[in-house]
Amino acid sequence: MAENAERKQRRGRGRPFEPGQSGNPTGKPRGARHATTILAEKIMSEDVEGVVKAVVEAAKDGDMTAARIIMDRIAPVRRGAITAVTLPTIESPADLTKATSAILAAVSEGELTPVEAAELGKLVEAHGKAIEITDLHERLSRLEASR
Repeated sequence: MAENAERKQRRGRGRPFEPGQSGNPTGKPRGARHATTILAEKIMSEDVEGVVKAVVEAAKDGDMTAARIIMDRIAPVRRGAITAVTLPTIESPADLTKATSAILAAVSEGELTPVEAAELGKLVEAHGKAIEITDLHERLSRLEASR
């Protein structure tokens, strides 16, 4: 511990690198893969047919982990499922409450999950901010034109 403190004091506090430059400016080349990944791919490619057959046989024998592996590859769980919800047109800040009310109604009726509603809420919020920015821009333009 004392050696570390002494070394820091000699070196002084400061920036170890110039601003804008990391310790390794060239870094890892794009597309480079880890040696473990390369080895795993080599092992799998040598007997991929045998591995697939073994997993399928295990699933047929009732191994639920093997069955899950197969199902995840054949029919993965869909993220961001398509849901049809009718929202009112949002043209002004006053329309935002109508849109959020429609989202809440869809959740209460079971048409949307709370997670889907949260994502839709983010879209409504982003649209509201766009309306607000547009409104501010128009107001500023009118003020500048009147001068």
